[in-house]
Amino acid sequence: MRRISDTIARLAALRAQHGTYTADPDKLQTLTNFGSNPGTLKAKCYLPKDLPTGAPLVVILHGCTQNAAAYDHHSGWSQLADEAGFALLYPEQQRANNPNLCFNWFLPNDTSRDSGEALSIREMVEAMVVTHGLDGKRIFVTGLSAGGAMAAAMLGTYPEVFAGGAIIAGLPSGSATTIPAAFDRMRGHGGPSEQDLERALRGASDHRGPWPRISIWHGTADHTVAPSNAEGIADQWRRVHELDVAPTYSESMGRHAKRVWCDVAGEAVIEINMITGMGHGTPLGNGLGSPGPYMLDVGISSTQEIARFWGISATGKSVFTRSQQEVPASQRPLSRSGVPHEEKAKTKSPEPTGIHLFQHPPASGAPGVNKIIEDALRAAGLMR
Repeated sequence: MRRISDTIARLAALRAQHGTYTADPDKLQTLTNFGSNPGTLKAKCYLPKDLPTGAPLVVILHGCTQNAAAYDHHSGWSQLADEAGFALLYPEQQRANNPNLCFNWFLPNDTSRDSGEALSIREMVEAMVVTHGLDGKRIFVTGLSAGGAMAAAMLGTYPEVFAGGAIIAGLPSGSATTIPAAFDRMRGHGGPSEQDLERALRGASDHRGPWPRISIWHGTADHTVAPSNAEGIADQWRRVHELDVAPTYSESMGRHAKRVWCDVAGEAVIEINMITGMGHGTPLGNGLGSPGPYMLDVGISSTQEIARFWGISATGKSVFTRSQQEVPASQRPLSRSGVPHEEKAKTKSPEPTGIHLFQHPPASGAPGVNKIIEDALRAAGLMR
C-alpha cells in the first residue's frame, strides 16, 4: 500500500503540473460511422494530399491527459506521413470513459477480442482501409504510456491485422487485469513469468503466426513505468517468434542503445531502444515534431526510427554504428525451435528504415484494497 500511495501522489503531481493540453485540431479529420463502437471512442484521421491507393496505415494511441491533435502535433507523425506517403488513424479517448483520457489498457472488457475499446479500434481500422483503399497488409499500431499498453493489447488481440507495432513506455499485453496488479506492474514489481506472458499472448486470439514486428522504446530514468517492462515486452514477443534470448546484434549512438533480434531470414523482427537518462515520454529529435509534456527532445525521433523499422519510410539516414560484432553462426546456441543457427540464413542489418490508471474498475461489490485505492484516487482528484 505504501508503494501504491507513492504512485498515486506522483501521478497527482504530474496531473497538476501538466494538466490536459491540446493543439490545433483542424489538421485532423473526424472519422464517423465506423461501426458499433462498443468502447464509445472518438476517431481522428490524417490523409496526405494525393495519397496513392494501397498506402500503409499507422494507428496511433495517445497517452493520458493527451488527445489526438496534441499527440500528432508533438510527435510529428503527420509531417512524416506527408513525406513518406501513408495514412494516420488516431483513436481518441473520451472523459465519459476515463476522466483523464487514458485508454483502459488493463480492463478485460476493453482489451479482449471483439469487445469494448479493442473492437472499436478494430472497426476504425476496417473503415479506414475500405473507405480510402489502404493496404490491409501494411497496418501498424503505436502508442505512448497507456496508449502504448493499449497498442500492446491490440497487437495481442488482433495480431493478424497488424504487420508491426511500436510500444513506447508501455507494458506487456495481459500483464495486469486489476488495479492493484496494474500499479505493481507499472512500478516493476511482480508480474507474470515469461511463460505466462507467452500464454497470455497466444491465448488472446486463435492466431498462430506469422506475428507482427515489434519496436520497443523506453527511458532508463522513467519513474512512472519501470524500464523493466520493456524487457517483459521483448520476452513476450521473442517467445512467440521463437527467437534466442540473446539479441542478434546491438547498436549504439550517444544516449540511444538498441538490441535487435532477427528471424531465420535475417530480418529484424524485435528491437529494444533504451534512451539513457530519459524519463516518461516519447523520444523526439531530428527536427520532427516539437517538445511538450511527455514529449521529450532527446535528439532522436522515435517517430522516424519506428517508421524506418516498419519499412514504410526511408526518410533520413541511420544514426547507428554497430557496437557489437555478430556472433558467428557456428558459435550461436540453438533457437527455441531447436533449429541450429548454422542452418539459418546469414544475418543482415535491417534496412534503414502519462501511463495512469484513472478509469472505473469493474464493480465487484467486494470491499478491501480496490476500494482503498479508489478512495485514494478520488481524494487525489484522479478519479470520479
